[in-house]
Amino acid sequence: MNTYREAASLLPINLCGELLVMPERIQANAEELRVRAGRPVAVLSEGREYEVAPNYKICCDDLYSILEKATFASFHSVENELAKGFITVGGGIRIGICGTAIYKSGKLSSIKNFSSMAIRIPHDIIGCSSEICEKINSHELKSALIISPPGYGKTTFARDYIRNLSKKGFRVSVADERCELCAVMDGVPQYDIGPCTDVMNGVSKSDAVMMMLRSMTPHIIAMDEISEPEDVRAVSAASGCGIKLLATAHAAEIDDLRRRPVYRELLNMNIFDCAVIISKAENNCRLFRIEDLLK
Repeated sequence: MNTYREAASLLPINLCGELLVMPERIQANAEELRVRAGRPVAVLSEGREYEVAPNYKICCDDLYSILEKATFASFHSVENELAKGFITVGGGIRIGICGTAIYKSGKLSSIKNFSSMAIRIPHDIIGCSSEICEKINSHELKSALIISPPGYGKTTFARDYIRNLSKKGFRVSVADERCELCAVMDGVPQYDIGPCTDVMNGVSKSDAVMMMLRSMTPHIIAMDEISEPEDVRAVSAASGCGIKLLATAHAAEIDDLRRRPVYRELLNMNIFDCAVIISKAENNCRLFRIEDLLK
Protein backbone atom coordinates (compact mmCIF):
# COMPACT_ATOMS: atom_id res chain seq x y z
CA MET A 1 0.00 0.00 0.00
CA ASN A 2 1.72 3.18 -1.24
CA THR A 3 0.09 5.77 0.98
CA TYR A 4 2.29 8.59 -0.33
CA ARG A 5 0.92 7.99 -3.83
CA GLU A 6 -2.63 7.75 -2.46
CA ALA A 7 -2.23 11.05 -0.60
CA ALA A 8 -0.75 12.74 -3.68
CA SER A 9 -3.69 11.56 -5.80
CA LEU A 10 -6.02 13.73 -3.70
CA LEU A 11 -4.40 16.89 -5.09
CA PRO A 12 -4.99 18.49 -8.52
CA ILE A 13 -3.44 16.37 -11.27
CA ASN A 14 -0.61 18.82 -12.01
CA LEU A 15 0.48 18.83 -8.36
CA CYS A 16 0.09 15.06 -8.08
CA GLY A 17 2.58 14.67 -10.92
CA GLU A 18 5.06 17.01 -9.22
CA LEU A 19 4.74 15.11 -5.94
CA LEU A 20 5.43 11.78 -7.64
CA VAL A 21 8.74 12.97 -9.10
CA MET A 22 10.09 14.15 -5.76
CA PRO A 23 13.34 12.34 -4.75
CA GLU A 24 12.65 8.80 -3.52
CA ARG A 25 14.23 9.59 -0.15
CA ILE A 26 11.74 12.39 0.47
CA GLN A 27 8.81 10.26 -0.66
CA ALA A 28 9.85 7.32 1.52
CA ASN A 29 10.14 9.49 4.65
CA ALA A 30 7.16 11.77 3.96
CA GLU A 31 4.98 12.34 7.02
CA GLU A 32 2.50 14.91 5.69
CA LEU A 33 1.49 16.99 2.70
CA ARG A 34 0.86 20.58 3.84
CA VAL A 35 -1.68 22.42 1.68
CA ARG A 36 -2.23 26.11 2.51
CA ALA A 37 -4.27 28.70 0.62
CA GLY A 38 -1.97 31.20 -1.09
CA ARG A 39 1.10 29.01 -0.65
CA PRO A 40 2.76 26.18 -2.63
CA VAL A 41 2.18 22.61 -1.53
CA ALA A 42 4.89 21.29 0.79
CA VAL A 43 6.01 17.78 1.75
CA LEU A 44 6.96 17.34 5.40
CA SER A 45 9.81 14.84 5.36
CA GLU A 46 12.94 14.26 7.42
CA GLY A 47 11.96 17.03 9.82
CA ARG A 48 11.54 19.83 7.24
CA GLU A 49 9.08 21.05 4.61
CA TYR A 50 10.00 20.78 0.91
CA GLU A 51 8.02 23.05 -1.41
CA VAL A 52 6.55 21.49 -4.54
CA ALA A 53 5.87 23.49 -7.74
CA PRO A 54 6.75 26.80 -6.02
CA ASN A 55 5.10 28.89 -8.75
CA TYR A 56 1.69 27.29 -8.14
CA LYS A 57 -0.22 28.84 -5.23
CA ILE A 58 -3.05 26.82 -3.70
CA CYS A 59 -6.50 28.44 -3.99
CA CYS A 60 -9.71 27.80 -2.07
CA ASP A 61 -11.11 25.74 -4.97
CA ASP A 62 -8.12 23.37 -4.65
CA LEU A 63 -8.89 22.79 -0.97
CA TYR A 64 -12.53 22.01 -1.72
CA SER A 65 -11.44 19.73 -4.56
CA ILE A 66 -9.26 17.73 -2.16
CA LEU A 67 -12.15 17.23 0.22
CA GLU A 68 -14.46 16.33 -2.67
CA LYS A 69 -12.06 13.60 -3.84
CA ALA A 70 -11.50 12.34 -0.29
CA THR A 71 -15.26 12.01 0.38
CA PHE A 72 -16.32 10.95 -3.12
CA ALA A 73 -18.33 14.20 -3.35
CA SER A 74 -20.25 13.34 -0.18
CA PHE A 75 -19.49 16.16 2.27
CA HIS A 76 -22.49 15.34 4.45
CA SER A 77 -21.04 11.89 5.23
CA VAL A 78 -18.11 13.44 7.12
CA GLU A 79 -19.87 16.24 9.02
CA ASN A 80 -19.26 14.62 12.40
CA GLU A 81 -15.55 14.24 11.65
CA LEU A 82 -15.26 17.80 10.32
CA ALA A 83 -16.53 19.03 13.67
CA LYS A 84 -13.40 17.46 15.18
CA GLY A 85 -11.12 19.16 12.66
CA PHE A 86 -10.16 16.13 10.57
CA ILE A 87 -11.43 13.38 8.32
CA THR A 88 -9.95 9.93 7.70
CA VAL A 89 -9.90 8.42 4.23
CA GLY A 90 -8.67 5.19 2.58
CA GLY A 91 -5.41 3.67 3.73
CA GLY A 92 -5.60 5.38 7.12
CA ILE A 93 -4.75 8.77 5.60
CA ARG A 94 -5.98 11.56 7.89
CA ILE A 95 -6.68 15.08 6.66
CA GLY A 96 -6.47 17.78 9.31
CA ILE A 97 -8.48 20.86 8.34
CA CYS A 98 -8.35 24.53 9.32
CA GLY A 99 -10.97 27.10 8.38
CA THR A 100 -13.95 28.93 9.84
CA ALA A 101 -15.87 27.11 12.56
CA ILE A 102 -19.65 26.70 12.29
CA TYR A 103 -21.63 26.63 15.52
CA LYS A 104 -25.21 25.43 15.91
CA SER A 105 -27.02 25.84 19.23
CA GLY A 106 -23.71 26.73 20.84
CA LYS A 107 -22.03 23.53 19.65
CA LEU A 108 -19.29 23.21 17.02
CA SER A 109 -20.92 21.43 14.08
CA SER A 110 -18.57 21.77 11.10
CA ILE A 111 -15.89 23.83 9.33
CA LYS A 112 -16.23 26.00 6.22
CA ASN A 113 -14.01 28.40 4.23
CA PHE A 114 -11.08 25.97 4.35
CA SER A 115 -7.71 27.69 4.65
CA SER A 116 -5.25 24.82 5.09
CA MET A 117 -4.98 21.05 5.27
CA ALA A 118 -2.41 18.63 6.67
CA ILE A 119 -2.65 15.29 4.87
CA ARG A 120 -1.06 12.77 7.25
CA ILE A 121 0.71 9.87 5.51
CA PRO A 122 0.71 6.70 7.62
CA HIS A 123 3.58 4.21 7.53
CA ASP A 124 3.76 0.50 8.24
CA ILE A 125 7.18 -0.63 9.47
CA ILE A 126 7.09 -4.35 10.12
CA GLY A 127 9.27 -5.35 13.05
CA CYS A 128 9.86 -1.87 14.50
CA SER A 129 8.38 -2.94 17.86
CA SER A 130 9.56 -6.56 17.95
CA GLU A 131 12.46 -6.16 20.38
CA ILE A 132 10.55 -3.89 22.77
CA CYS A 133 7.42 -6.05 22.65
CA GLU A 134 9.46 -9.15 23.49
CA LYS A 135 11.20 -7.43 26.42
CA ILE A 136 7.94 -6.19 27.93
CA ASN A 137 5.95 -9.41 27.48
CA SER A 138 8.70 -12.03 27.88
CA HIS A 139 7.15 -13.59 31.01
CA GLU A 140 3.55 -12.38 30.96
CA LEU A 141 1.31 -10.02 29.04
CA LYS A 142 1.59 -6.46 30.37
CA SER A 143 -0.11 -3.12 29.82
CA ALA A 144 2.00 -0.54 27.98
CA LEU A 145 1.63 3.18 27.29
CA ILE A 146 3.48 4.50 24.23
CA ILE A 147 4.45 8.18 24.46
CA SER A 148 6.24 10.70 22.25
CA PRO A 149 5.71 14.16 20.78
CA PRO A 150 3.54 14.33 17.62
CA GLY A 151 5.12 12.93 14.46
CA TYR A 152 7.50 10.50 16.15
CA GLY A 153 5.74 7.32 15.02
CA LYS A 154 3.53 6.29 17.95
CA THR A 155 0.78 4.96 15.69
CA THR A 156 3.23 3.04 13.49
CA PHE A 157 4.86 1.52 16.56
CA ALA A 158 1.49 0.65 18.13
CA ARG A 159 0.30 -1.04 14.93
CA ASP A 160 3.39 -3.27 14.82
CA TYR A 161 3.06 -4.00 18.55
CA ILE A 162 -0.54 -5.12 17.95
CA ARG A 163 0.63 -7.32 15.07
CA ASN A 164 3.33 -8.93 17.24
CA LEU A 165 0.94 -9.73 20.10
CA SER A 166 -1.68 -11.06 17.71
CA LYS A 167 0.82 -13.37 16.03
CA LYS A 168 1.71 -14.76 19.47
CA GLY A 169 -1.93 -15.81 19.85
CA PHE A 170 -3.20 -13.02 22.10
CA ARG A 171 -6.68 -11.75 21.24
CA VAL A 172 -6.30 -8.02 20.60
CA SER A 173 -9.34 -5.75 20.36
CA VAL A 174 -8.59 -2.39 18.73
CA ALA A 175 -10.62 0.76 19.37
CA ASP A 176 -9.71 2.51 16.11
CA GLU A 177 -11.72 5.72 16.43
CA ARG A 178 -10.00 7.55 13.56
CA CYS A 179 -9.39 4.48 11.35
CA GLU A 180 -5.61 5.08 11.42
CA LEU A 181 -4.32 2.02 13.24
CA CYS A 182 -5.92 -0.60 11.00
CA ALA A 183 -7.30 1.38 8.02
CA VAL A 184 -10.44 -0.75 7.76
CA MET A 185 -12.26 -0.46 4.40
CA ASP A 186 -15.48 -2.41 3.76
CA GLY A 187 -14.76 -4.37 6.92
CA VAL A 188 -11.24 -5.44 5.89
CA PRO A 189 -8.10 -3.96 7.53
CA GLN A 190 -5.72 -2.61 4.89
CA TYR A 191 -2.74 -3.30 7.16
CA ASP A 192 -1.57 -6.67 8.44
CA ILE A 193 -2.66 -6.46 12.08
CA GLY A 194 -2.27 -10.13 12.91
CA PRO A 195 -4.56 -13.19 12.91
CA CYS A 196 -6.15 -12.67 16.34
CA THR A 197 -7.12 -8.99 16.08
CA ASP A 198 -10.64 -7.56 16.09
CA VAL A 199 -11.35 -3.93 15.20
CA MET A 200 -14.11 -1.49 16.13
CA ASN A 201 -13.62 1.61 14.00
CA GLY A 202 -15.32 4.97 13.66
CA VAL A 203 -16.65 4.81 17.23
CA SER A 204 -15.45 6.85 20.20
CA LYS A 205 -12.76 5.03 22.16
CA SER A 206 -14.86 5.04 25.31
CA ASP A 207 -17.84 3.38 23.55
CA ALA A 208 -15.66 0.95 21.60
CA VAL A 209 -13.82 -0.24 24.71
CA MET A 210 -17.05 -1.04 26.53
CA MET A 211 -18.56 -2.78 23.49
CA MET A 212 -15.52 -5.00 22.93
CA LEU A 213 -15.12 -5.67 26.62
CA ARG A 214 -18.63 -7.14 26.68
CA SER A 215 -18.52 -9.06 23.41
CA MET A 216 -15.01 -9.97 22.19
CA THR A 217 -13.30 -11.54 25.25
CA PRO A 218 -9.98 -9.79 24.53
CA HIS A 219 -6.67 -10.44 26.25
CA ILE A 220 -5.67 -6.84 25.51
CA ILE A 221 -7.47 -3.73 24.26
CA ALA A 222 -5.49 -1.28 22.12
CA MET A 223 -6.26 2.33 21.25
CA ASP A 224 -4.57 5.41 19.85
CA GLU A 225 -4.19 8.72 21.69
CA ILE A 226 -5.89 8.75 25.06
CA SER A 227 -6.96 12.38 25.46
CA GLU A 228 -10.37 12.67 27.13
CA PRO A 229 -11.65 11.88 30.64
CA GLU A 230 -14.08 9.41 29.01
CA ASP A 231 -11.10 7.50 27.58
CA VAL A 232 -9.56 7.22 31.04
CA ARG A 233 -12.82 5.92 32.53
CA ALA A 234 -13.10 3.27 29.81
CA VAL A 235 -9.49 2.20 30.32
CA SER A 236 -10.12 1.95 34.05
CA ALA A 237 -13.21 -0.21 33.49
CA ALA A 238 -11.28 -2.59 31.22
CA SER A 239 -8.40 -2.83 33.66
CA GLY A 240 -10.84 -3.60 36.48
CA CYS A 241 -12.02 -6.61 34.49
CA GLY A 242 -8.48 -7.96 34.23
CA ILE A 243 -7.90 -6.85 30.63
CA LYS A 244 -4.48 -5.53 29.63
CA LEU A 245 -4.18 -2.21 27.77
CA LEU A 246 -2.07 -0.76 24.99
CA ALA A 247 -2.45 2.97 24.30
CA THR A 248 -0.60 6.04 23.07
CA ALA A 249 -0.33 9.59 24.41
CA HIS A 250 1.33 12.84 23.34
CA ALA A 251 4.26 13.71 25.61
CA ALA A 252 8.04 13.92 25.54
CA GLU A 253 8.55 12.28 28.95
CA ILE A 254 6.54 10.85 31.84
CA ASP A 255 6.89 14.14 33.71
CA ASP A 256 5.04 15.87 30.86
CA LEU A 257 2.10 13.53 31.40
CA ARG A 258 2.00 14.16 35.13
CA ARG A 259 1.57 17.89 34.54
CA ARG A 260 -1.76 17.32 32.77
CA PRO A 261 -4.86 16.44 34.83
CA VAL A 262 -6.20 13.71 32.51
CA TYR A 263 -2.89 11.85 32.30
CA ARG A 264 -2.04 12.43 35.95
CA GLU A 265 -5.28 10.67 36.89
CA LEU A 266 -4.45 7.87 34.47
CA LEU A 267 -0.96 7.33 35.91
CA ASN A 268 -2.25 7.45 39.48
CA MET A 269 -4.53 4.51 38.69
CA ASN A 270 -1.46 2.29 38.14
CA ILE A 271 -3.12 0.68 35.11
CA PHE A 272 -0.04 0.61 32.87
CA ASP A 273 2.93 -1.52 33.87
CA CYS A 274 5.38 0.43 31.73
CA ALA A 275 5.82 3.21 29.20
CA VAL A 276 7.62 3.03 25.86
CA ILE A 277 9.17 6.45 25.23
CA ILE A 278 10.00 7.28 21.62
CA SER A 279 12.59 9.97 20.88
CA LYS A 280 14.70 11.00 17.89
CA ALA A 281 18.46 10.99 17.38
CA GLU A 282 20.20 13.76 15.43
CA ASN A 283 19.99 11.69 12.22
CA ASN A 284 16.18 11.49 12.65
CA CYS A 285 16.32 7.81 13.68
CA ARG A 286 13.84 6.73 16.37
CA LEU A 287 15.08 5.64 19.78
CA PHE A 288 12.97 3.49 22.12
CA ARG A 289 13.21 3.35 25.90
CA ILE A 290 11.16 1.36 28.42
CA GLU A 291 10.31 2.96 31.77
CA ASP A 292 8.66 1.10 34.65
CA LEU A 293 5.51 2.91 35.82
CA LEU A 294 4.88 0.79 38.91
CA LYS A 295 8.23 1.18 40.67
